[in-house]
Amino acid sequence: MRPLAAQWVANAVGGELVAPVDITVTSVEKDTREIAPGALYAAFIGERVDGHDLVPDALEAGAALCLVSQPVDAPHILVDDVAVALGALAQAYLAVLRTEGEITVIGITGSNGKTTTKDLLAQLLPDAVAPVGSYNNEIGLPLTVLRADSSTRHLVLEMGASAPGDIAYLTRIAPLDIAVVLTVGTAHLGGYGSPEALAEEKASLLGGLAPGGTAILNADDPRVAAMSGRADAVLTFGVTGGDTRALGLRTDRGRASFELEGLGRRTLSLVGEHHVTNALAAYSVALQCGLEPASAWDALAAARPLSAHRMALTERADGIRILDDSYNASPESMRAALRALKDVAQGGRSIAVVGEMLEMGDASLAGHEEIGLDAVRLRLDLLLVVGEGARPAYVAAVREGSWGDEAAYVDTIGEAREVLEARAAPGDTILIKASHGSGLWKLADDLVGDGA
Repeated sequence: MRPLAAQWVANAVGGELVAPVDITVTSVEKDTREIAPGALYAAFIGERVDGHDLVPDALEAGAALCLVSQPVDAPHILVDDVAVALGALAQAYLAVLRTEGEITVIGITGSNGKTTTKDLLAQLLPDAVAPVGSYNNEIGLPLTVLRADSSTRHLVLEMGASAPGDIAYLTRIAPLDIAVVLTVGTAHLGGYGSPEALAEEKASLLGGLAPGGTAILNADDPRVAAMSGRADAVLTFGVTGGDTRALGLRTDRGRASFELEGLGRRTLSLVGEHHVTNALAAYSVALQCGLEPASAWDALAAARPLSAHRMALTERADGIRILDDSYNASPESMRAALRALKDVAQGGRSIAVVGEMLEMGDASLAGHEEIGLDAVRLRLDLLLVVGEGARPAYVAAVREGSWGDEAAYVDTIGEAREVLEARAAPGDTILIKASHGSGLWKLADDLVGDGA
């Protein structure tokens, strides 16, 4: 971030400056553990912690100024709503960056694949500023914008949504030069009520394009392909069709290989055939940003997973493989992960440990039942369901296949670990998959740590 005067910040957010006017801030943080000298500390009131109580910790760590919604005993800017103020600051700051240099702002949305596509672009565009983890909401996106500076050429932003209007708000903060829509599935469906309403929310990303901007759309997803009339310039990608197309798609032990027109075959390092969609999207963006096709293709093949708990495959010393995809889950990503498990486990047993998919609304029961049916149809060796919210997956599996020992249900993560300790053996592949809020990622961390 380029240095900003305290008064400029106060003017940008419409707040009251209660601090010496000669203060300059050089970064913005919401976590006191991340603060460096010269930071602006944004104090949020959360469910468990009031950030205003941590102002002394922020000052001790070197914060020069605080953004607050109630007075504190420290140099501060007082606003009505810290989240709204942070968005206003990012919006004003990005407008300044556009006057100071050539910056291309790339926005990515979709029910699945946003973070992986962002991680791929961070490797294809080495000068890019991209979110940490999944900073894709009204707090994370402004923080990402504020990490850029006058030398930034590519700013990659994830744009998530859990309620109508979320994406439109984010694009007002950061108007886009390139808008990427990956998929319309059922993740966060509870906030919208129908797939059509969710598709409309994703399509609003295109309304956030700046003049001359380009939409990059997934031709394999009918709801995404139907958005093509909402932008003046459109590029498409896909396996079944599109301007950029994966040719001769094959998978081997979970890793996909394919050709691009005029270029040779490459194998992705990412686990799961579903990552072809993310790879094609990242490649299309890279070309739009000026990379040569051959260079972009080579970089894509060499790209590695960057974010934790996303189809991370660990080979333990005891011969057990852990496939950790426990950061988030939807029916679509769950289905893809189960298929990847079956492919990775060739020659060994396949064990799926699944927890609840959150924010599903009325679709929750049917979505979890489909997991159980998929497990039976794929002939997985063990489906271990964890937690009451995911129990319908177990019930559906038993009803479909009358499995006996091939399906099990436990209430807690501790019980799941006991089952795995008793039943897992060398050569097995264990998938851990659930929404982050279920906490199943803790089991994944334990299982990976056990084999370090």
